[in-house]
Amino acid sequence: MPAVRIGICGLGTVGSGTVNVMARNCEEIAARCGRPVDIVQVGARRDNPDCDMTALHVTREIFDVANNPDVDVLVELIGGTTVARELVLTAIANGKHVVTANKALIAEHGNELFAAAADKGVTIAYEAAVAGGIPIIKSLREGLVGNRIQWLAGIINGTGNYILTEMREKGRSFDEALAQAQALGYAEADPTFDVEGIDAAHKLVIMASLAFGMPLAFDKVFTEGISGVAREDIQYADELGYRIKHLGIARRTNDGVELRVHPTLIPQRRLIANVNGVMNAVLVNGDAVGPTLYYGAGAGAEATASAVIADIVDVARTLNVRPDQRVPLAGVTQASQSNLDDVLPMSEAETSYYMRISAFDKPGVMSQVAKICSDQGISIEALIQHEPAEDEELVPVVLLTSRAREAQLQEAVNQIEALDSIQGPVVRIRVEPLG
Repeated sequence: MPAVRIGICGLGTVGSGTVNVMARNCEEIAARCGRPVDIVQVGARRDNPDCDMTALHVTREIFDVANNPDVDVLVELIGGTTVARELVLTAIANGKHVVTANKALIAEHGNELFAAAADKGVTIAYEAAVAGGIPIIKSLREGLVGNRIQWLAGIINGTGNYILTEMREKGRSFDEALAQAQALGYAEADPTFDVEGIDAAHKLVIMASLAFGMPLAFDKVFTEGISGVAREDIQYADELGYRIKHLGIARRTNDGVELRVHPTLIPQRRLIANVNGVMNAVLVNGDAVGPTLYYGAGAGAEATASAVIADIVDVARTLNVRPDQRVPLAGVTQASQSNLDDVLPMSEAETSYYMRISAFDKPGVMSQVAKICSDQGISIEALIQHEPAEDEELVPVVLLTSRAREAQLQEAVNQIEALDSIQGPVVRIRVEPLG
């Protein structure tokens, strides 16, 4: 059979990793694909010393690749959402299949891109957009197709997970752990996308779309970062038998779908609570299979290249397959997707809560707090109150609550913060059993 002709746009970390792995494993890839896979053109603004470019046909104009009639599959690895969107739409208009590792592009423009691809009868493959080398997209779209997915929860940003691991294991503050992550190259100079949960929200909405058969809804994801997590909260969580992880959570309820990214207390006995450093993990609960855990490297040149090449092979295997006989890009056809109105506002989400309160050390304070919670239908399930330090008027009080709606908890917090016996804001972190 003739070779599948690949054009790669972007020769950064993932692009160079893809070139290197394809060169090293070309025989295995061809055998698994059933035909040779050749890189016929690379679009890159500059050379990359991390890969051998002597045998590559390189252009500095990436749209040359999208317009090259000798390219069957365009691999978009430039990142961003503006030029990348235009590039992918150009490739689709020219009848090319697309492989991308761009989670922001899929999360924010995937509905448009999938519709354009369907009109032209081509494929968009995006395994590498979520969790690096972990095959979570294929698992959701194919491996678990017989299940009604109840919920999924993922540690899907290695930078945030590294920071929380350093805080717990080495007692660092958030700022100290972030500086360490930046020194090691795990965090960017501007770490906002990672530590404030935007990166995780992009990945969560892609998984939720596949899990629940719904359009991509990035603008409906509740997002909260980890910059407000303090060392004492990690210590108290340990004392209570929990770990704090930054999770992306998608849950099907009777009232709709919850889409949320935030710090979360998880019982220490759960496998996902013991995923540390820069590693990623996704826990998926299906009605037939029960909970399944997917773990591995969520980033890195060759780990992500592994997913990119898997997509290239998948596309190559279906080049001669009719479009209506391929696996739908979003897991189901766009016509059969559910309504976006099914996404619940965060005020309607329901979890248990960890609360840390700074209270004056005097009688009656806890009875006031307990009454406020009770009036909102919230029970206190556990409490930690240590002796105040010498000459200290304030004592930290930590509570674990029963499950409650976010709106109820927020009203209770507002009333607690208004008490004369309470100083400063109430720290609250959501709790999930994941069992």
